[in-house]
Amino acid sequence: MITSIVFALVGLGVLFSVVRLLKGPSAADRVVALDTFNIIIIGTIVLLAHFYNNNLYLDIAIVYAILAFLETIVFARYLEGHYGNH
Repeated sequence: MITSIVFALVGLGVLFSVVRLLKGPSAADRVVALDTFNIIIIGTIVLLAHFYNNNLYLDIAIVYAILAFLETIVFARYLEGHYGNH
């Protein structure tokens, strides 16, 4: 019962994040929404690791977190170079 409520709230957070990702007024807002989406997905993977009592999901979450961090850095560098040189 409680797990279905938790996953429903996580799904609602993903929905709001995707809406901001698609409708963001600026590119920086979209990058922040993508980073929020990644954090929610990482949290969901950790919840699944706890729910299924499987530590392999934690390894997957760590790798996903590293890739999400690199993705954020790449987009920030792109926006810095793209909008910084007027």
